[in-house]
Amino acid sequence: MRAMKYFVIVAFVAIIGSLAAALVFMMRGGVHDDKDGEAPRKRQMARALAFRVGFSVLLFVLVLVAYFMGWIQPTGLPLGR
Repeated sequence: MRAMKYFVIVAFVAIIGSLAAALVFMMRGGVHDDKDGEAPRKRQMARALAFRVGFSVLLFVLVLVAYFMGWIQPTGLPLGR
């Protein structure tokens, strides 16, 4: 199914983009300027990493469901060789 292939590609790009955003937030650092003592960039980094983990789990579940529904087929080496 062609749509599934495009969805997986977009999902991987979103996961890598979120990881890159978290890296940028981590490298920039930040000052403790809010009332609870946590830097705003740390909060943004944690949010980006949480998005990445959530989207990775969603992608994994979607691939499993697509396999069990018969929408995608494995294309590896045949068994028994």
